[in-house]
Parts: sequence; structure tokens; C-alpha cells
Amino acid sequence: MAKHIIVIDIVGLEKKHISETVTPNIFDISKTGETRDIETVFPAVTCTVQSSLLSGSYPEIHGIISNGLYDQQQYAVSFWEQSSNLVQADRIWDIAKRHGSGLKTAVLFWQNTMYCNADIVLTPRPLHMDERMIMWCYNKPPGFYDKLSRKIAKFDLSWYWGPLVSKKSSEWIELATEFVLEEERPNYLFTYIPHLDYALQRNGIAYNNLKDDLRFVDDLVGRLVKKVTDIGISEDTQIIIFSEYAFTNVKSDISLNKIFRENDLLSVRDIEGIEYLDLEYSKAFAMVDHQIAHIYVKENYTNSVKKILEGIKGVDITLDGELKRKMRINHQRSGDLIAVSNADKWFSYYWWFDPTKAPTFAKRVDIHRKPGYDPVELFFDPVTKSIPCDGKLVKGSHGRLPSGDEPKPVYVSNKKNISAANESENLSIVTIGKYLKSLI
Repeated sequence: MAKHIIVIDIVGLEKKHISETVTPNIFDISKTGETRDIETVFPAVTCTVQSSLLSGSYPEIHGIISNGLYDQQQYAVSFWEQSSNLVQADRIWDIAKRHGSGLKTAVLFWQNTMYCNADIVLTPRPLHMDERMIMWCYNKPPGFYDKLSRKIAKFDLSWYWGPLVSKKSSEWIELATEFVLEEERPNYLFTYIPHLDYALQRNGIAYNNLKDDLRFVDDLVGRLVKKVTDIGISEDTQIIIFSEYAFTNVKSDISLNKIFRENDLLSVRDIEGIEYLDLEYSKAFAMVDHQIAHIYVKENYTNSVKKILEGIKGVDITLDGELKRKMRINHQRSGDLIAVSNADKWFSYYWWFDPTKAPTFAKRVDIHRKPGYDPVELFFDPVTKSIPCDGKLVKGSHGRLPSGDEPKPVYVSNKKNISAANESENLSIVTIGKYLKSLI
């Protein structure tokens, strides 16, 4: 067993992207190991996939059913909540602590890691003050971020999400990872390279500068490999690269909540000329996340909603109780129904017909107040100086499980031990997680 395991999450990476000429560092990692397509989990979105890998279980167990959650007692939707306590299954660091293994664990920029049992934690947590936003990162142990920022500069959230998103976020995270390797030598290290994710959402799966972006990501991997060599632990290190999901090209969005409203299923309240969701009186509403939608339905309206969904062009399938069990998403937090779009569509959260009645957060980068993931926040309208509410701008999406020739996520490692230990199973996100937990 390797004394050090480094897991690098490169969102959107596929097997076809990896070659000796474009991504030589990633290619070299696989020379003594392997490169394989892997099975992801449903839905194929960040919070769900990361919790599945870290716990070696499906969302029916760990409860992270998307990037958002709906509190039915408080009629409140929340996206990108960071608390570790939301994950209802033991993850790798929990087992390490309970077994008294003495293994040091570190996690950088993964979701649901605030207050977790890892020894070293770093995740964005801006402080929203009356007059400004403080660009801060939750860090463990306390003071770790201050020490790091003095070394490599403070993290700017505008690099990480929104219309100003840039390569700087991935570069900063890579430098932070080098710092953790140098200072702490963790046995398990989980880190994140998000750059491809932004580019693929904006541009689709075959844009002009894709090779340049792949080279950039590969260079970051090369820097991490060099750091491992420089600090003298390369012989005892297993490097694992994986992607949470692959992308499909999309042409337009589907606004399920508008459709429910047209059919007298979704209610709104007009407050000072603005229309807000009224979840108390809504018979059905959709909490959307890329290509999937958790639909929460009041009693006696399930059949009506299913019939409406069946008639919507662009909705591929609707999951009910039996199909939810089959997809391993049958958790109490899940929607009563779950809609999955066609590969060329995605779901937007919009519910207003008159744009002048849209809430102010609709045209801002506001990831917590919107009852759905909003990739249009990656765009900016210079005329209105705001986020444009135009779903056709988005060119790439994910969330559905790939079928047929649809792109698949990838696994790369400098060792073959995971495959050797799981010859009877397909290599999947959950398989990887089970294997990593078994090493403790």
C-alpha cells in the first residue's frame, strides 16, 4: 500500500482528452497504471459525486441528492450548503479517526467539508458583511488559511464562479495543494481543478481552445507531480485523477416551474411588484440542477404532474418510486418525482413570465438564494450590466447518466491496484471510494 494517496478531481475530463502530445503529464501517470472510463452516480453533479466517492456509497445512503436541498418543514431551498453534517454516511476521514489509524487527511475545495473530521480543510466561505464581502476560506486548523495566503496570496471568489471566472482559481488551488504537501505530508489528499468545468459549460464539448485548456490543466498536474518528487515521496505515492462527470452539448433550457405555473400547480406571491415563489401553496415545484430536477408534489397531484412531464418535449424520463430505487436515489430528501432531460437540454429554475417581475437575485451572481443551479451566472450582459436570463447561452451540461455513445468520466492512476481488487465490478465512483476506505 502506498503511504500517500493524492486524489485530483478534474471536472469534465474524458479519456479521449488524454494523449502524449496534449496532456503528457497525465499520460505519464497512466504508464505504470491505467486510464479507464468510469461509471458515475446519479445525478452526476458535484456534491453528489464527491460524497459518493468519499463515502463509497450512493445518495440513497449519504443523502446528498444534488447540489441543493429542499427543507419541506421550512419551505426553503438552499444550494451549496457546506456543512459536513449534511452527509449521512461515514467518509474516509471519519473512518480514519474512528479506527485511530494515525493517518493524516487533507481536503481542498471539495463540497460539504466544513467542520468535517479531516485534519486539514480548505474551502471557500466568503463573509457577507453590510458594506462588503470578505473573501475568506474556512480552514482547519484555524489560522491555516492566513499562513497560506501570506505565502501565495488571498483567494478571490470571483476567480471561482461568475462571469469573471478564470484560470486563476485552479492555479491558486494547485499552489495551495503544493503548500499542503510540503508542510503537512498528508496520507490522503483530495484536491480540485475546476477550470474545464467552466469552459465546457460556456462553450460546449468541442470548442476551439479546448486543447489549450487541457494543456493548462495538465501543466497543473505536472507541477503537483514535481512537488511530490521534490519532497521525496514519489515512490510511496499513488496518484489518482478522476472526473465527476462528462458533458453533453445543449441547445436550450426547459423552465419546468413556468410550465407548472401555466397548469395552476405553482404559486407565486407579488410583493412590491416582484413575483416570489410561494412554496406553501404550490402543488408542485421543481428544484433544478443541470439536467435533473427534483419535483416536490403535494398529495393527490402526482399523476397530474407526471402527465404534464410526459408531454414536455425535451424531458427524457421521469423517475418515480421504483425507478428512484433503481437509480439509488430513493432518499427522503429526493423529490417525489425526478425529471431527467434529454442530452441536449438542461433545466432552468425560472418561474416568471414578465422579466420586470423577476427577483433581483435573478440577474446577479447569487448561488444561495436561487432554487436551482444557474449556469447563466457565467455570462454577463454589458448593456444591462447584469446576468442575462437567457438559457440558450449555456452550451454544455451534465447530470444525466451517459447512455450509448454519450461521453463518460475518466479514471487515471499510476497503479492498477483498484482494478485488481475489484475485477468482478465495473470501475465506478463508488468502487473507488470503497477501495480507498478499505486501505485504512
